[in-house]
Amino acid sequence: MTADGEAILEVRDLVKHYPLTRGVLFRKQVGAVRAVDGVSFDLRRGETLGVVGESGCGKSTVARLLVHLERPTAGRIRYKGEDVTRLSGRALKAVRRNIQMVFQDPYTSLNPRMTVGDIVGEPFEIHPEAAPKGSRRQRVRELLDVVGLNPEHVNRYPHQFSGGQRQRIGIARGLALRPEVIVADEPVSALDVSVQAQVINLMEKLQDAFELSYVFIAHDLSVVRHISDRVAVMYLGRFAEAGTDAEIYEHPTHPYTQALLSAVPVPDPAARERRERILLAGDIPSPADPPSGCRFRTRCWKAQEKCALEVPPLEVPERFRAAGGPAAHVSACHFAEERPVVPVAGPGGTGGG
Repeated sequence: MTADGEAILEVRDLVKHYPLTRGVLFRKQVGAVRAVDGVSFDLRRGETLGVVGESGCGKSTVARLLVHLERPTAGRIRYKGEDVTRLSGRALKAVRRNIQMVFQDPYTSLNPRMTVGDIVGEPFEIHPEAAPKGSRRQRVRELLDVVGLNPEHVNRYPHQFSGGQRQRIGIARGLALRPEVIVADEPVSALDVSVQAQVINLMEKLQDAFELSYVFIAHDLSVVRHISDRVAVMYLGRFAEAGTDAEIYEHPTHPYTQALLSAVPVPDPAARERRERILLAGDIPSPADPPSGCRFRTRCWKAQEKCALEVPPLEVPERFRAAGGPAAHVSACHFAEERPVVPVAGPGGTGGG
Protein backbone atom coordinates (compact mmCIF):
# COMPACT_ATOMS: atom_id res chain seq x y z
CA MET A 1 0.00 0.00 0.00
CA THR A 2 1.21 3.52 -0.75
CA ALA A 3 1.09 6.11 2.01
CA ASP A 4 -1.08 9.10 1.17
CA GLY A 5 0.83 11.70 3.17
CA GLU A 6 -1.66 12.14 6.02
CA ALA A 7 -0.08 11.55 9.43
CA ILE A 8 -2.32 9.21 11.40
CA LEU A 9 0.15 8.99 14.30
CA GLU A 10 2.45 11.82 15.43
CA VAL A 11 5.08 11.21 18.10
CA ARG A 12 7.00 14.16 19.53
CA ASP A 13 9.92 14.08 22.00
CA LEU A 14 8.78 10.78 23.54
CA VAL A 15 10.58 9.98 26.80
CA LYS A 16 10.35 7.01 29.15
CA HIS A 17 12.61 6.88 32.23
CA TYR A 18 12.41 4.09 34.80
CA PRO A 19 13.48 5.28 38.28
CA LEU A 20 16.36 3.61 40.10
CA THR A 21 15.74 3.59 43.85
CA ARG A 22 17.69 2.75 46.95
CA GLY A 23 16.56 1.82 50.44
CA VAL A 24 13.86 -0.40 51.94
CA LEU A 25 11.74 1.65 54.34
CA PHE A 26 12.59 5.04 52.86
CA ARG A 27 13.06 4.60 49.16
CA LYS A 28 15.04 7.31 47.42
CA GLN A 29 15.49 7.76 43.70
CA VAL A 30 19.18 7.74 42.84
CA GLY A 31 18.94 7.71 39.05
CA ALA A 32 16.91 6.55 36.09
CA VAL A 33 17.14 4.11 33.21
CA ARG A 34 16.63 6.22 30.09
CA ALA A 35 14.94 3.59 27.96
CA VAL A 36 13.51 6.13 25.49
CA ASP A 37 14.99 9.60 25.52
CA GLY A 38 13.50 11.91 22.93
CA VAL A 39 11.99 10.01 19.97
CA SER A 40 9.95 11.82 17.32
CA PHE A 41 8.35 10.51 14.13
CA ASP A 42 5.19 10.55 12.01
CA LEU A 43 3.34 7.50 10.73
CA ARG A 44 1.35 8.21 7.59
CA ARG A 45 -1.83 6.43 6.64
CA GLY A 46 -1.07 3.17 4.81
CA GLU A 47 2.65 3.34 5.62
CA THR A 48 5.03 0.91 7.30
CA LEU A 49 7.68 2.46 9.53
CA GLY A 50 10.43 0.01 10.45
CA VAL A 51 12.36 0.57 13.68
CA VAL A 52 15.65 -1.33 13.97
CA GLY A 53 18.50 -1.48 16.44
CA GLU A 54 20.42 -3.69 18.84
CA SER A 55 18.78 -5.36 21.82
CA GLY A 56 18.25 -2.91 24.66
CA CYS A 57 18.04 0.21 22.51
CA GLY A 58 14.43 0.96 23.52
CA LYS A 59 12.45 -0.40 20.56
CA SER A 60 10.00 -2.48 22.59
CA THR A 61 9.51 0.36 25.10
CA VAL A 62 8.43 2.58 22.20
CA ALA A 63 5.93 -0.12 21.19
CA ARG A 64 4.42 -0.30 24.68
CA LEU A 65 4.15 3.48 24.85
CA LEU A 66 2.36 3.68 21.50
CA VAL A 67 -0.39 1.30 22.63
CA HIS A 68 -0.47 2.97 26.05
CA LEU A 69 0.57 -0.11 28.01
CA GLU A 70 2.88 2.34 29.77
CA ARG A 71 2.63 6.09 30.27
CA PRO A 72 5.46 8.23 28.94
CA THR A 73 7.60 10.30 31.27
CA ALA A 74 7.35 13.18 28.78
CA GLY A 75 6.42 13.84 25.19
CA ARG A 76 3.27 13.56 23.11
CA ILE A 77 1.57 10.83 21.08
CA ARG A 78 -1.15 12.19 18.81
CA TYR A 79 -3.62 9.92 17.02
CA LYS A 80 -5.51 11.84 14.32
CA GLY A 81 -4.52 15.06 16.06
CA GLU A 82 -5.71 13.98 19.51
CA ASP A 83 -3.15 13.75 22.32
CA VAL A 84 -3.43 10.15 23.54
CA THR A 85 -1.13 10.76 26.53
CA ARG A 86 -3.77 13.00 28.14
CA LEU A 87 -6.66 10.56 27.73
CA SER A 88 -8.14 8.15 30.26
CA GLY A 89 -11.28 6.12 30.79
CA ARG A 90 -13.68 5.77 27.86
CA ALA A 91 -11.77 8.19 25.63
CA LEU A 92 -8.58 6.14 25.96
CA LYS A 93 -10.50 2.90 25.45
CA ALA A 94 -11.88 4.23 22.17
CA VAL A 95 -8.41 5.12 20.90
CA ARG A 96 -6.98 1.75 21.95
CA ARG A 97 -9.51 0.05 19.71
CA ASN A 98 -7.78 1.68 16.74
CA ILE A 99 -4.17 0.99 17.80
CA GLN A 100 -3.50 -2.71 18.35
CA MET A 101 -0.35 -4.73 18.98
CA VAL A 102 1.16 -7.99 17.76
CA PHE A 103 3.58 -9.35 20.34
CA GLN A 104 7.02 -10.87 19.89
CA ASP A 105 6.59 -14.30 21.44
CA PRO A 106 3.74 -16.37 19.95
CA TYR A 107 4.07 -18.86 22.81
CA THR A 108 3.64 -16.59 25.84
CA SER A 109 1.30 -14.01 24.27
CA LEU A 110 -1.56 -16.52 24.01
CA ASN A 111 -3.40 -17.80 27.10
CA PRO A 112 -2.90 -21.60 27.13
CA ARG A 113 -6.19 -22.09 29.01
CA MET A 114 -8.28 -20.39 26.33
CA THR A 115 -9.37 -21.79 22.99
CA VAL A 116 -8.37 -20.02 19.81
CA GLY A 117 -11.95 -18.87 19.37
CA ASP A 118 -11.96 -17.28 22.82
CA ILE A 119 -8.55 -15.65 22.26
CA VAL A 120 -9.47 -14.07 18.92
CA GLY A 121 -12.95 -13.15 20.17
CA GLU A 122 -11.81 -11.63 23.48
CA PRO A 123 -11.54 -8.08 22.03
CA PHE A 124 -15.29 -8.24 21.35
CA GLU A 125 -15.90 -8.77 25.07
CA ILE A 126 -13.93 -5.62 25.87
CA HIS A 127 -15.43 -3.62 22.98
CA PRO A 128 -18.94 -5.11 22.59
CA GLU A 129 -19.92 -2.36 20.15
CA ALA A 130 -17.48 -3.82 17.60
CA ALA A 131 -19.66 -6.88 16.91
CA PRO A 132 -23.17 -7.99 17.93
CA LYS A 133 -23.07 -10.88 20.36
CA GLY A 134 -24.78 -13.30 17.99
CA SER A 135 -22.30 -12.74 15.16
CA ARG A 136 -19.04 -12.94 17.12
CA ARG A 137 -18.41 -16.62 16.51
CA GLN A 138 -18.78 -16.13 12.79
CA ARG A 139 -16.48 -13.08 12.90
CA VAL A 140 -13.83 -15.18 14.66
CA ARG A 141 -14.06 -17.86 11.97
CA GLU A 142 -13.71 -15.22 9.27
CA LEU A 143 -10.61 -13.78 10.97
CA LEU A 144 -8.99 -17.22 11.20
CA ASP A 145 -9.65 -17.75 7.52
CA VAL A 146 -8.17 -14.34 6.64
CA VAL A 147 -4.86 -15.16 8.35
CA GLY A 148 -4.61 -18.58 6.70
CA LEU A 149 -5.89 -20.85 9.47
CA ASN A 150 -8.67 -23.44 9.32
CA PRO A 151 -11.86 -21.92 10.80
CA GLU A 152 -12.82 -25.40 11.99
CA HIS A 153 -9.96 -25.24 14.50
CA VAL A 154 -11.74 -22.57 16.51
CA ASN A 155 -12.08 -24.89 19.54
CA ARG A 156 -8.42 -25.93 19.65
CA TYR A 157 -5.90 -24.65 22.21
CA PRO A 158 -2.65 -22.79 21.48
CA HIS A 159 -0.43 -25.79 22.26
CA GLN A 160 -1.99 -27.61 19.32
CA PHE A 161 -0.51 -25.12 16.84
CA SER A 162 3.01 -24.47 15.57
CA GLY A 163 4.89 -21.24 16.25
CA GLY A 164 3.97 -19.72 12.90
CA GLN A 165 0.32 -20.65 13.36
CA ARG A 166 0.30 -19.12 16.83
CA GLN A 167 1.61 -15.87 15.47
CA ARG A 168 -1.18 -15.91 12.89
CA ILE A 169 -3.60 -16.27 15.80
CA GLY A 170 -2.00 -13.22 17.41
CA ILE A 171 -2.39 -11.28 14.16
CA ALA A 172 -6.06 -12.33 13.92
CA ARG A 173 -6.62 -11.06 17.46
CA GLY A 174 -4.99 -7.77 16.51
CA LEU A 175 -7.30 -7.43 13.50
CA ALA A 176 -10.51 -8.25 15.37
CA LEU A 177 -11.50 -4.63 16.09
CA ARG A 178 -10.53 -3.40 12.60
CA PRO A 179 -7.77 -1.07 13.87
CA GLU A 180 -6.05 1.55 11.74
CA VAL A 181 -2.59 1.13 13.30
CA ILE A 182 -0.82 -2.08 14.29
CA VAL A 183 2.36 -2.00 16.33
CA ALA A 184 4.28 -5.21 15.59
CA ASP A 185 7.00 -5.82 18.18
CA GLU A 186 9.48 -8.22 16.53
CA PRO A 187 6.64 -10.44 15.28
CA VAL A 188 8.88 -12.89 13.38
CA SER A 189 12.04 -13.03 15.51
CA ALA A 190 10.95 -16.26 17.26
CA LEU A 191 10.04 -18.04 13.99
CA ASP A 192 11.98 -20.19 11.53
CA VAL A 193 13.33 -18.44 8.45
CA SER A 194 10.83 -20.00 6.04
CA VAL A 195 7.94 -19.17 8.36
CA GLN A 196 9.21 -15.59 8.73
CA ALA A 197 8.72 -15.00 5.02
CA GLN A 198 5.19 -16.41 5.16
CA VAL A 199 4.18 -14.16 8.06
CA ILE A 200 5.75 -11.07 6.46
CA ASN A 201 3.92 -11.76 3.19
CA LEU A 202 0.69 -12.23 5.14
CA MET A 203 1.15 -8.88 6.91
CA GLU A 204 1.70 -7.13 3.57
CA LYS A 205 -1.45 -8.71 2.18
CA LEU A 206 -3.46 -7.71 5.24
CA GLN A 207 -2.15 -4.15 5.06
CA ASP A 208 -3.80 -3.72 1.67
CA ALA A 209 -6.98 -5.57 2.59
CA PHE A 210 -7.58 -3.76 5.91
CA GLU A 211 -5.96 -0.39 5.06
CA LEU A 212 -3.49 -0.67 7.91
CA SER A 213 -0.53 1.42 9.01
CA TYR A 214 2.32 -0.50 10.67
CA VAL A 215 5.04 0.34 13.15
CA PHE A 216 7.24 -2.70 12.53
CA ILE A 217 9.91 -3.21 15.20
CA ALA A 218 12.75 -5.68 14.60
CA HIS A 219 16.48 -6.26 14.88
CA ASP A 220 16.57 -8.08 11.54
CA LEU A 221 17.60 -5.57 8.90
CA SER A 222 16.69 -7.84 5.98
CA VAL A 223 13.10 -8.34 7.16
CA VAL A 224 12.66 -4.64 7.89
CA ARG A 225 13.79 -3.66 4.39
CA HIS A 226 11.37 -6.12 2.82
CA ILE A 227 8.27 -4.69 4.51
CA SER A 228 9.07 -1.04 5.35
CA ASP A 229 8.48 2.19 3.44
CA ARG A 230 10.63 4.17 5.87
CA VAL A 231 13.24 2.98 8.36
CA ALA A 232 14.44 4.51 11.64
CA VAL A 233 17.66 3.21 13.21
CA MET A 234 17.61 3.40 17.01
CA TYR A 235 20.54 3.48 19.42
CA LEU A 236 20.40 3.82 23.21
CA GLY A 237 16.97 5.44 23.41
CA ARG A 238 17.24 7.77 20.41
CA PHE A 239 17.00 7.65 16.63
CA ALA A 240 20.40 7.75 14.96
CA GLU A 241 19.20 7.91 11.35
CA ALA A 242 15.91 7.79 9.45
CA GLY A 243 14.81 7.76 5.82
CA THR A 244 13.28 5.64 3.10
CA ASP A 245 14.41 2.04 2.78
CA ALA A 246 16.62 2.92 -0.21
CA GLU A 247 18.20 5.88 1.61
CA ILE A 248 19.06 3.85 4.71
CA TYR A 249 20.21 0.63 3.05
CA GLU A 250 21.96 2.01 -0.01
CA HIS A 251 23.15 5.43 1.22
CA PRO A 252 23.71 5.21 5.01
CA THR A 253 25.43 8.25 6.54
CA HIS A 254 25.56 7.40 10.25
CA PRO A 255 28.46 5.19 11.44
CA TYR A 256 26.13 3.03 13.53
CA THR A 257 23.87 2.27 10.56
CA GLN A 258 26.91 1.44 8.44
CA ALA A 259 28.19 -0.96 11.11
CA LEU A 260 24.83 -2.71 11.35
CA LEU A 261 24.58 -3.14 7.58
CA SER A 262 28.10 -4.52 7.37
CA ALA A 263 27.11 -7.27 9.82
CA VAL A 264 24.19 -8.60 7.76
CA PRO A 265 24.99 -11.97 6.11
CA VAL A 266 25.34 -11.80 2.32
CA PRO A 267 24.34 -14.93 0.34
CA ASP A 268 26.59 -14.12 -2.64
CA PRO A 269 30.10 -15.53 -1.92
CA ALA A 270 31.77 -13.05 -4.29
CA ALA A 271 30.10 -10.06 -2.65
CA ARG A 272 30.93 -11.49 0.77
CA GLU A 273 34.62 -11.52 -0.10
CA ARG A 274 34.60 -7.91 -1.32
CA ARG A 275 32.75 -6.28 1.52
CA GLU A 276 34.47 -4.50 4.38
CA ARG A 277 33.35 -5.60 7.84
CA ILE A 278 32.97 -2.77 10.35
CA LEU A 279 33.73 -3.97 13.87
CA LEU A 280 32.54 -1.85 16.78
CA ALA A 281 34.66 -1.56 19.91
CA GLY A 282 33.18 -2.18 23.34
CA ASP A 283 29.63 -2.83 24.47
CA ILE A 284 26.52 -0.67 24.47
CA PRO A 285 26.75 1.79 27.39
CA SER A 286 24.22 1.52 30.20
CA PRO A 287 21.00 3.46 29.57
CA ALA A 288 21.22 4.46 33.24
CA ASP A 289 24.42 6.38 32.48
CA PRO A 290 24.58 7.23 28.76
CA PRO A 291 27.63 9.05 27.36
CA SER A 292 27.53 12.83 27.05
CA GLY A 293 27.01 14.39 23.65
CA CYS A 294 26.63 11.72 20.99
CA ARG A 295 25.65 8.45 22.63
CA PHE A 296 27.43 6.41 19.99
CA ARG A 297 30.79 8.16 20.40
CA THR A 298 32.25 5.56 22.80
CA ARG A 299 32.10 2.95 20.01
CA CYS A 300 32.59 5.21 16.99
CA TRP A 301 35.80 5.33 14.96
CA LYS A 302 35.05 8.92 13.89
CA ALA A 303 34.51 10.40 17.35
CA GLN A 304 36.15 13.74 18.16
CA GLU A 305 35.99 16.20 21.05
CA LYS A 306 32.88 17.83 19.60
CA CYS A 307 31.04 14.52 19.87
CA ALA A 308 31.48 14.51 23.66
CA LEU A 309 30.41 18.13 24.10
CA GLU A 310 27.43 18.52 21.74
CA VAL A 311 24.39 16.35 21.13
CA PRO A 312 24.10 15.91 17.34
CA PRO A 313 20.63 16.93 16.12
CA LEU A 314 18.60 14.50 14.04
CA GLU A 315 18.53 16.50 10.82
CA VAL A 316 19.78 16.44 7.25
CA PRO A 317 23.59 16.93 7.47
CA GLU A 318 24.65 20.33 6.15
CA ARG A 319 27.04 18.81 3.60
CA PHE A 320 24.17 17.02 1.86
CA ARG A 321 21.49 19.76 1.97
CA ALA A 322 22.51 21.67 -1.14
CA ALA A 323 23.27 18.65 -3.31
CA GLY A 324 20.15 16.72 -2.31
CA GLY A 325 19.87 13.11 -3.42
CA PRO A 326 19.38 9.93 -1.37
CA ALA A 327 22.10 10.92 1.14
CA ALA A 328 20.07 13.98 2.14
CA HIS A 329 18.08 12.34 4.91
CA VAL A 330 18.14 12.92 8.67
CA SER A 331 21.16 11.59 10.55
CA ALA A 332 22.29 12.39 14.11
CA CYS A 333 26.02 12.64 13.44
CA HIS A 334 28.39 15.64 13.47
CA PHE A 335 30.56 13.99 10.80
CA ALA A 336 27.99 12.16 8.70
CA GLU A 337 29.20 10.84 5.36
CA GLU A 338 28.26 8.12 2.92
CA ARG A 339 30.18 4.87 3.06
CA PRO A 340 29.69 2.02 0.58
CA VAL A 341 28.14 -1.01 2.26
CA VAL A 342 27.34 -4.28 0.49
CA PRO A 343 23.53 -4.44 -0.08
CA VAL A 344 21.75 -6.67 2.40
CA ALA A 345 20.22 -9.98 1.41
CA GLY A 346 16.54 -10.53 0.82
CA PRO A 347 14.08 -11.45 3.60
CA GLY A 348 15.12 -14.29 5.85
CA GLY A 349 18.66 -13.21 6.75
CA THR A 350 19.71 -12.41 10.25
CA GLY A 351 20.09 -8.84 11.41
CA GLY A 352 23.05 -7.00 12.68
CA GLY A 353 23.45 -6.58 16.39
